[in-house]
Amino acid sequence: METDRCVVLATERYGSSESWKYCAGDAVLERTRDEREGESRGNIIVRSFKSVFLPQGYPESVSEDYVHYQFWDTVQAFCSSLSGTLATQASLKGVGVGNQEATVAAATVTWLLRDGTGMLGRILFAWQKGSKLDSEAKKWRLFADVLNDIAMFMEISAPYFPACFTLIVCTAGVFKSLVGVAGGATRAALTVHQARRDNMADISAKDGSQETLVNLAGLLISLILIPLVTDNPILTLSLFFFFTILHLFANYKAVRAVVMDTFNEARLSIVLQQYLRNKQILCPLEANQREPVLLEFRKTMPIKLGVRLQEVVQSPAELNLALKENNLPYLLGVRNGCVHVCLRPEASVHDEIRAMCQAVWLSSVLSPLTSRDHLKQKSNWEMVHESHKLMHTIFNPFLTGVEAAGWDIKRTLLDWDEWRVEWKTKSN
Repeated sequence: METDRCVVLATERYGSSESWKYCAGDAVLERTRDEREGESRGNIIVRSFKSVFLPQGYPESVSEDYVHYQFWDTVQAFCSSLSGTLATQASLKGVGVGNQEATVAAATVTWLLRDGTGMLGRILFAWQKGSKLDSEAKKWRLFADVLNDIAMFMEISAPYFPACFTLIVCTAGVFKSLVGVAGGATRAALTVHQARRDNMADISAKDGSQETLVNLAGLLISLILIPLVTDNPILTLSLFFFFTILHLFANYKAVRAVVMDTFNEARLSIVLQQYLRNKQILCPLEANQREPVLLEFRKTMPIKLGVRLQEVVQSPAELNLALKENNLPYLLGVRNGCVHVCLRPEASVHDEIRAMCQAVWLSSVLSPLTSRDHLKQKSNWEMVHESHKLMHTIFNPFLTGVEAAGWDIKRTLLDWDEWRVEWKTKSN
């Protein structure tokens, strides 16, 4: 009763998990748990689980979509673990494990060829697509998991085609190397998005702990499955397709759960097109729900950012056309069915967003599928000048609106190349 009537001198809280209060005692401070929070065994277990598998400061230290994404990511990792067990068993059978006629040398050569082709594929893919993995993290994340399932199916099928076994497993090895690059890089991009206190390392470490726990569970289930599927190809394929379908569904739900508040080309295009239609600004959640997550053939004119000057203009006359009605630190041009944008070194993030808005509008109106009849009669340079006039009218209200809607306009995920151009204007 004395504790109930004590004068509270201070309170403290550990994140949002527990709170304590300090009361005046006999020449000491008495520290007691807040009466509104029980100290049951269940609460202790939950707190211990959070401290082991969730980032410090959860949920304040992570993005709002963290739990939703991690749940589906855990489901897909579990399914992938079980499918991987089936694929590994098939690969070992294919190289001769359990076959008295197989030689160690032949199995070793096959394994080395698989690993070697995978290493080459990893280097080439990172060289060709590394810069795309930040701007299109969702698409490449889903692509990686689809390709992983294809690779595992090839490994399961390889023992039934002994004449082509080495070719099949080497191709599967290349696919898995692409999965390693795309999956790892996009996971890093998503970690940056989830970190709300610059705690990328902690989130990455705890994600590793979660994946290890899932793989451990998968290992235990695999110990039960292996005796059942051995020498039973029908059951092996049936289980593989079941796990694959569940794996793909969980991956789709995972990337759909991610709500990124920075602009890439797809999200900026969605928000801008909606604004041009009815002056409505979509919030990050609405735009992310509409963002395509599958790699697809372009339906609009492609856009290249940060290009060389000669890709925009090829004569002094064209340079004058590009500078007409334009005193901004970027130039736009349409050439060979593509919108090109070159940038000055001093261009700001807002200039990059504005240039991309113009390029998106030009790409939309000049696309063969969406071109409007009254615009088809105009030349490409006339359309560029129209885009300058349009941005002069709408860009400032648009930028103010997207910032108010919750978009981060201090940085972007637009896929700019590294070329920067300084040109002489009429004034100098």
